[in-house]
Amino acid sequence: MAWDFVVAKTDLRRSEFRDVEPPPLADGQVRLAIESFALTANNITYAVFGEMMKYWGFFPGPDGFGRVPVWGHARVEASAHSDIAVGQRFYGYWPMSTHLTVQAKPGKSGFTDVSAHRQPLPPVYNQYLAVGAADDLEAHRALLQPLFITGFLIDDQFDEYGFYGAKSVILSSASSKTAIALAALLKKRGGVTVVGLTSPRNKAFVEGLGFYDQVVLYDDLAAAPIDGPAAFVDFAGDAAVLGAVHERFADDLKASILVGGTHWEAPRGGGALPGPQPAFFFAPDRVAKRQKDWAPGEFEQRYGAAWAGFVADAPRWLKVEVGEGREAMQAAYLAQVEGGTRPDTGVVLKP
Repeated sequence: MAWDFVVAKTDLRRSEFRDVEPPPLADGQVRLAIESFALTANNITYAVFGEMMKYWGFFPGPDGFGRVPVWGHARVEASAHSDIAVGQRFYGYWPMSTHLTVQAKPGKSGFTDVSAHRQPLPPVYNQYLAVGAADDLEAHRALLQPLFITGFLIDDQFDEYGFYGAKSVILSSASSKTAIALAALLKKRGGVTVVGLTSPRNKAFVEGLGFYDQVVLYDDLAAAPIDGPAAFVDFAGDAAVLGAVHERFADDLKASILVGGTHWEAPRGGGALPGPQPAFFFAPDRVAKRQKDWAPGEFEQRYGAAWAGFVADAPRWLKVEVGEGREAMQAAYLAQVEGGTRPDTGVVLKP
């Protein structure tokens, strides 16, 4: 039985399963059975920004509902493309479903889905990487790779602009996996103090990572001894946190970069703020820029070298929990919506 997990676009807590009949394959199409995928706060961000950033457009759902995009692995169940064989495995961007049918265009390392509805969307999400049999790090890759690349791109932007002249880089939601990736890269790069903002329940975990030079509770921000000038990367998406950082540093804040929405129900407005205008960071635009700036293959080489070291270290601080079937999927999704997943735990689901 094939099915889709769908959520109401106007109420992310409302979810249901819809049985579907996979369509017959047209020439060049491939049907993949989704084996497993990671579920993180990043996926809730996709849903929160589903309309504004067009994330709902990748996997259209029934009226009023969306299919939340996730990252993971699938194998070819049926193929009408001569270059893609049944049984091949691919890593990439999937819906929370049992199956996905794609219009495949093979390339050097996998294929691109060239289905008409995906063409106006950022191409980085339409590319699927051929992979072999699962190994010990496969779950960690699915959990961290889409988040790490965002951290890699922000770290690269800081390097290009000389940290905007900042002595400290402050990361909100410091226990989130994207913030952890950026903190690890900034720490390795050196030349700036890496400051993590977090809640009391996550403070010990954030300190134990070894990636932050300073860990500060949200309530202590106003008086904490943080060296200026500073730059801020906001993974929380909480207007109160954003406002507090701007009020604290004002013109001593050299950059304010908006990334995610781990505090997804918090107000996002806030009106005029002292200091720089907050700017939304969109990873696909940065990828496109660097692929133009750098020689062919250089982006992949730089990214691959940074990623290999990070993922090899990941089992030290991130344990994997695996759930299987509809009930496990719905429970894990609702836990993520409510912010209940521990920062030292990564959830991988199997339909």
